[in-house]
Amino acid sequence: MASTLTAVKQAWRTLIWLVVILAVLAGTIAGGVLLNAPGASWGLKLGLDLEGGTQIILAPKLESGQQVSGEQLSQAVSIIRQRVDASGVSEAEISTQGGQNIVVSIPGTPDQDTLNRIESSAKLEFRPVLVADAAPTAAVTPTATPAEGLSDTPTVAPTNASDLNWVTPALQDEFTNFSCDSDGAQDAGQAPADKPLLACDDTGAAKYILGPVEVTGEMIADATSGVATTQTGASTGQWVVNIVFDGEGTEKFADVTTRLNALTGSQNQFAIVLDGKVISAPTTNAVITDGRPQISGSFTEDTAKSLADQLKFGALPIGFTVQSNDSVSATLGSSQLLSGLIAGLIGLILVVIYSLFQYRTLGLVTVASLVVAGIMTYLVIALMSWRIDFRLSLAGVAGLIVAIGFTADSFIVYFERIRDELRDGKGLASAVEAGWRRAKRTIYAAKAVNLLSAVVLYVLAVGNVRGFALTLGVTTIIDVLVVILFTHPVLRLLATTRFFSSGHKASGLDPTALGAIYRGRAEFRKPVEGAATKKAGAGREAAIRQTIAERKAAQLTAEKPADSKKDGKDS
Repeated sequence: MASTLTAVKQAWRTLIWLVVILAVLAGTIAGGVLLNAPGASWGLKLGLDLEGGTQIILAPKLESGQQVSGEQLSQAVSIIRQRVDASGVSEAEISTQGGQNIVVSIPGTPDQDTLNRIESSAKLEFRPVLVADAAPTAAVTPTATPAEGLSDTPTVAPTNASDLNWVTPALQDEFTNFSCDSDGAQDAGQAPADKPLLACDDTGAAKYILGPVEVTGEMIADATSGVATTQTGASTGQWVVNIVFDGEGTEKFADVTTRLNALTGSQNQFAIVLDGKVISAPTTNAVITDGRPQISGSFTEDTAKSLADQLKFGALPIGFTVQSNDSVSATLGSSQLLSGLIAGLIGLILVVIYSLFQYRTLGLVTVASLVVAGIMTYLVIALMSWRIDFRLSLAGVAGLIVAIGFTADSFIVYFERIRDELRDGKGLASAVEAGWRRAKRTIYAAKAVNLLSAVVLYVLAVGNVRGFALTLGVTTIIDVLVVILFTHPVLRLLATTRFFSSGHKASGLDPTALGAIYRGRAEFRKPVEGAATKKAGAGREAAIRQTIAERKAAQLTAEKPADSKKDGKDS
């Protein structure tokens, strides 16, 4: 009796935890909606094939006579896909067009940060500052060519990238007339790496003459964003990008900072140039030998993360311009979504019919468990749509439909283990506990395989297939939670009710119908003669439901009396 009361208390405690989890999920979404948080909604975001979105065509920037190669396009597609996926699964479709352009299709209307991720080439260069000056407040017509008589060749060969001999009279004249809103400033990212560069900062407030490139973005091993801290560990509240160089980059950066640390004025500065814009030009206060510089500037959390992702995944092999930016309609639309939902509903109805036919009233536990799993799945996907911009495509809907069968499979394994214990003569309360101990090992093993398959598919696949893998993995985890937090506690409670504990015919747990073995005092209870027909029917059903091991054991038991009788005659 005490063990039964303990089981009941544990069951109610587990159900309370389930309610708390659902309340936290729903409360988080409700809070976001009430506070008008960006992206917060009770609805689900749909993928490109169901909702439509934005199509961006990128055309390469090519100099006269230059051709883009297939290898460059493939590399650019891979980098752009990594950049888009870095913010979460967005079901973007990225492909090449005509061996020349890149087509990026994004569900919904992308924000400016997402567009910057796609369009920016993220060509990072570290150049020493030769001359710095304030940019003119009004546009100045730049000199297209050096003034007549001015030389554009250094009279003395520069000895290093910080040598002022790089600043020829022609370059100085061009710098004087240089405007940050000129075409030259916009195309600065295409300048040769072994020549000086005229560039402006990202705000257009300052302009620079920069020496040749000394360290490139290809030497970056990793890049992360975070909040800067002081030497004492206190936060400054300023967002920065932390860079980690590889071996070659560490060595070169140490050599450069060693030289710059001995210089003064503008030459002490080291410009960090991204796509031809100086995003930071810090002074060199110490020699950096560990290969871990930090980029600071007017960063926000989003812009710092975006830049870190661009640097980490690498620069595009060539520059691109946006040829067109148009809205596109859904490729499948609401009719296909409706067809998918109808297919899911049919599958759910078939599972319910099978459960009620096979397990009678016990099948209602399956129905209730599926409802709980559906509610939790909806809340989790809605939260993912808000927090990681997850979008449900038709492939994701297929993953949810498949999950219905996987979820019902867990309940069937559990119910059959309980029936096995009842056939062995145990009471319902004991059968529920013993059946759970046996069933949970099978359930955990099966779900581990499902989850592993989903993880492998997510890692190796791209596009819509990743959405299928993600929904499959999420529903697998939710399946395990529902079995632990709902199905098992509910069966514990039902085992204490008279309807189920008495083995009512409609309960699905009738020991007689299952062919249970009743034990008395060290002997088997003999069947009642008037119930011979009923007993025979129950025996046939029990024989049908036996496992291979149980059939072999019964066969050995039947052979033993015959062997004993034969041995007796021989003696």
